[in-house]
Amino acid sequence: MKADRRTLLGLGAGAVAIGGGGFAATLGGTEALPPGGLGGTDLARGHRLRDGGFPAPSRFEDVDVVIAGGGIAGLSAGWRLQDAGFTRFRVLELEDEAGGNARGGRNPVSAYPLGAHYLPVPNREAKAVRHLLRQLGVITGDRDGVPVYDPEQLCADLQERLFWQGRWQEGLVPRTGLSAQDRADLAAFEQTMSAYSRRTGSDGKPAFAVPRAYSSQDADLLALDRLDFVAWLDRQGWRSPVLRAHVRYAMRDDYGTEPQHVSAWAGVHYFAGRRGWTVDGAGDNELTWPEGNARLVRGLAGFCRDRIATGHIVHAVRRDGEGVQIDSFDVAANATTRIRARAAILAMPHFVAARICPAAVGGAGAFSYAPWLVANVTVDRLPGGRGVPLAWDNVSSTSDSLGYVVATHQTPDAFPMATVLTWYLPLSDMPPSAARRLLLQRTADTWKQIVRDDLLAMNPDLEGAIRSIELWRWGHAMIRPTPGFLDRGEAVRPAPPLFLAHSDLSGLSLFEEAQYQGVRAAEGAMAFLHHPHESLL
Repeated sequence: MKADRRTLLGLGAGAVAIGGGGFAATLGGTEALPPGGLGGTDLARGHRLRDGGFPAPSRFEDVDVVIAGGGIAGLSAGWRLQDAGFTRFRVLELEDEAGGNARGGRNPVSAYPLGAHYLPVPNREAKAVRHLLRQLGVITGDRDGVPVYDPEQLCADLQERLFWQGRWQEGLVPRTGLSAQDRADLAAFEQTMSAYSRRTGSDGKPAFAVPRAYSSQDADLLALDRLDFVAWLDRQGWRSPVLRAHVRYAMRDDYGTEPQHVSAWAGVHYFAGRRGWTVDGAGDNELTWPEGNARLVRGLAGFCRDRIATGHIVHAVRRDGEGVQIDSFDVAANATTRIRARAAILAMPHFVAARICPAAVGGAGAFSYAPWLVANVTVDRLPGGRGVPLAWDNVSSTSDSLGYVVATHQTPDAFPMATVLTWYLPLSDMPPSAARRLLLQRTADTWKQIVRDDLLAMNPDLEGAIRSIELWRWGHAMIRPTPGFLDRGEAVRPAPPLFLAHSDLSGLSLFEEAQYQGVRAAEGAMAFLHHPHESLL
């Protein structure tokens, strides 16, 4: 859920059955499937990293700092080093393109996201995010010390619509068909979330903050992490099926996880943690672009592009005297390079870091990851439907998908008819390992049929207008904030000269968290190497 995260969405029972192959038996579409590929992270490289067998080093280099991993955390670490005048570093990325789950694609109609597609207007405490946004021209100035955002990069109206009771309505809060109990539980829930959002802890910190490191450490708040979100709802006595369906949508939207597997702390944080700080009344708005957060990837990479090497599989990291030894396999050159560094930042998912540096990084079994399917669907006319017109974010109350966003929403004059719809499905109703197997086992045609039929159920007016469906599989799309997650990241941090940087350490797969961890690691490395800098944290 996006701008309405502190208001309430009632969703009916989902119509998409993603588990165990049951969906295919319910599909009714008979027309020929549109063209389109099946992409995702490079499985061959990932399996090679898992299986080993790399050649012995034939090249040798010396670098002050190596950043292993070029997702948002790794790019943020590089950006922070560069911004502080520290230039003796390299970023090594396994894929052929940096950006992690914030990458994007492009076709003749539009750029589009492959994963993360927006950044909420940052909270007051998110100083490093605002520093970056000023450099990128997203924040254009200040008024009485409060940031002013470029209106062209804030999500334009209509921001959201919900397919509810056979019609599209504005916003994600249903206005009809609610029982008295539904209304009472929804109101009580919203009042409680608003109180959490306004609360300041006894330590002077917001109860729930973004990045989460700035959140209060009050004992009653931390105790929420020992419960799952459904158990917490049970304790409040809120049993409205509309509220429960709303909570399920929200948890799958940000965490790719069913609410009974989400820490109650993370569940409350979703609704109470955002307080966008801006003068123009857009605090609940988002920053978004046709390519989604790939715009931020491009901006981060632009600060240190000549120091980023893609197609490099870092497969061994070990301490070497007072420094670090890093072995990486150059896919194009078919050769291993051994780098001697004064410090190393492992900016990768924790299960990968634990594999390549087992002596210093442990606890991989405590982390689990949500699998997703993303589809970018090119259509030659804009979706319509009964009720309000097309919005940026379009959600159906009768689907287990999360609906679709419109890539050209911010540039409506570029292609007045054709557009790309980015459709999202977290495979959350089964164990993650089973969902990953399903992602691999199902054919592209089966997935295309699922995507097509789900879109046509929302928008029958798109019949005959779908021109292509490009699929993207994320086996480990994001960390799952299961109960007990608050302590996991701190429990696995090695000592310098090794540093970890990834949103896994926060337990929340958000841009702000990945950036915070990257900046934290970069500033830790600079302090270790006695490079002068003023902290952004």
